[in-house]
Amino acid sequence: MVEKETSLEKIKRLIANQKNIRNVATSAHIHHGKTAFTDNLLAAAGLMAAKIAGSLEEGMATWQHADEQERLMTVDAANVSMAHNYQGEEYLINLIDTPGHIDFSGNVTRAMRAIDGTFVLVCAVEGCMPQTETVLKQALRERVKPVLFINKVDRLIKELKLTPEGMQKRFKEIIDEFNSLIMKIAEPEYKEKWQVNVNDGSVAFGSARENWALSVPFMKKKGVSFKDIIKLYEEMDEQQRKKWIWENAPLYEVVLDMAVKHLPNPVEAQKYRIPRIWRGDSESKFGQDLISCNKNGEVAFVITRIVIDPRSGKEIAAGRLYSGTIENGMEVYANNAGKKFRIQQVLVYNGIKPEQVDKVLAGNVLAISGLNVEVGETITISPQTPFEEIKHIFQPVITKSIEVVRSADLPKLIEVLRKVAKEDPSIKVEINEETGENLISGMGELHLEIIEGRIKTEKGLDVKMGHPIVVYRESVTKSSPVIEMRTPNGHNIVYMSIEPLEDEVYNAIERGEIPEGKLRKKAEEVWKKLSEYGVSNDEARQYKEIYKGNVFEDRTRGIVLLGEVIESVLDGWRLVVDAGPLAREPLMKTKVILHDMKIHVDNVHRGPAQIYPAVRNAMFEGMARAGACLLEPIQKHMLEAPVEFMGTLTNLVGSKRGVLLDVKQEGADTIIEAEIPVAEMIGWSNDLRSATEGRGISSLMDQRFQKLPNELQMEVIRKIRQRKGLTENQ
Repeated sequence: MVEKETSLEKIKRLIANQKNIRNVATSAHIHHGKTAFTDNLLAAAGLMAAKIAGSLEEGMATWQHADEQERLMTVDAANVSMAHNYQGEEYLINLIDTPGHIDFSGNVTRAMRAIDGTFVLVCAVEGCMPQTETVLKQALRERVKPVLFINKVDRLIKELKLTPEGMQKRFKEIIDEFNSLIMKIAEPEYKEKWQVNVNDGSVAFGSARENWALSVPFMKKKGVSFKDIIKLYEEMDEQQRKKWIWENAPLYEVVLDMAVKHLPNPVEAQKYRIPRIWRGDSESKFGQDLISCNKNGEVAFVITRIVIDPRSGKEIAAGRLYSGTIENGMEVYANNAGKKFRIQQVLVYNGIKPEQVDKVLAGNVLAISGLNVEVGETITISPQTPFEEIKHIFQPVITKSIEVVRSADLPKLIEVLRKVAKEDPSIKVEINEETGENLISGMGELHLEIIEGRIKTEKGLDVKMGHPIVVYRESVTKSSPVIEMRTPNGHNIVYMSIEPLEDEVYNAIERGEIPEGKLRKKAEEVWKKLSEYGVSNDEARQYKEIYKGNVFEDRTRGIVLLGEVIESVLDGWRLVVDAGPLAREPLMKTKVILHDMKIHVDNVHRGPAQIYPAVRNAMFEGMARAGACLLEPIQKHMLEAPVEFMGTLTNLVGSKRGVLLDVKQEGADTIIEAEIPVAEMIGWSNDLRSATEGRGISSLMDQRFQKLPNELQMEVIRKIRQRKGLTENQ
């Protein structure tokens, strides 16, 4: 008798066949059905019971935390792997289920680095929502190919009672809107190429909760139609319906067929993805290994997620292997940390469970233990150019102070905060051991609430958090004159000026088109990009470094000793970028220019202790003379409520210093687009609920920083300085 192959044995066998691997994710607006969709795929692979797949009470296998089950929403991305048979061949599907709530969108950005294709789910009733556009931006920025799954079609049948013709009309509207988003966001060569199409099967329809799906190729293959689906709901009871669906239109078959046919394997995908996410020399041996996904090349593993085991405290780093073969016991090099580590375990996902294997080949999503590094790290054998930094679409805008209830727990709090920041890089933690104030910044109030809950329940630490504090930025409104500043010993002089960075250049840096960091290798590419955004060739060549959306230019000529001190000058500049003169908030959108420098010949007189203060004082004075100002975060929201609440909603926006951008009526609902300062949005969800009797919903569409109104500047600066313990005239 032949023993049946276990799912782990099958996965071990399939990880070796690169052409039959698909690395994919689910991505969507919140509550559009990603986790129920993932459940169905796991059930079909025999990794969970089919009868509970998609059930809120017993299913939702990727919800690994109690807070996800309580709130009925995904907070953390979860990796799952499964095998699928398509046209007589076996395929390995590595899938990452991602969150839909905007506060956890950092998980989506990080998942996109590990995958090559994504199922974008859209609710058939709600259509494309603001977060649909955000996840498409996240995917297309990393050259991840999208396909469309229109979910919750059962609601069109049961609630809206649409005919097949009415349903087709609704589908066409959603597909057209989805394709127009791709046209708007994608790079020129992918605008047409990645359009989705009903006829070729890059669009599917169905109900993840009810476990059925259809696509045009599948309907032709199986001889089923929408009329059959409508009949299911009109003529069959739940038991009969389930049986018919499993035999005739199971979701997993339609969706995984779509993944195999329309989403690329790693060998194809890396040819066009590597030039976008890795800026090293593509002609080098290492560059060629990456582009060809060479399993015999040098190891290149990018970490996209870190999970710390609560029992053992061991770090498990999940990510994507772009080149080489990774094995247990192998010694590897972490390029950003500049350290060597030995791999203790190599793990693959068997369903949601990580299981140990001896080795894994390029092109797979996997996890390893034995490292102590950050998310975004590039793991190789010898030092190499690391992968591009994983850039999040939105930045943290809300901060809270966090302290322990019992002072004896303070050392434990610092350790816990470091772990939290490692597991969720969207969280920014500031530990001030001098003042004892520890700050934690997140994407929104819910983000910080979840983190606080997990510190208490999962990390077992009793903490209390302060009131929300808004994150500001500092900038300038005009150009300063050239500032002459001597070093404290009087032996060196710097001549510097500061001015606002051009909008086009700043936006290109934010989009990741112009890489941050020092301009060394591949500078020609950056110069070419800068010229596209109106920067002259001469000026582009003066760019020395880009840091946190700020630029440093070197316009000096022929200073012999500049090479000896330039690193100290840049260090001094970065210190001011991290904490500006007004309120020690980070700088944003500034351009600092070094015009000239007088340098003492003796290196004893020109060390960092001399250079830092001179650069700092020159920048502080330059900013004072260039109209230094605070920028506040502004969020663009889409508000929806029944039409009778239109007046109440517009008044609510007005009371929050908000600006109405668009007001329209769709059926019985009013839809308002408005920009509101984050400072006015503390407790926003409660205000919206009470204003609309619980019937209003708000979705974040975009976020930007803009100048704080003049009449508020002094008061806000005073409050921040007071909070940080800065003297008034410092």
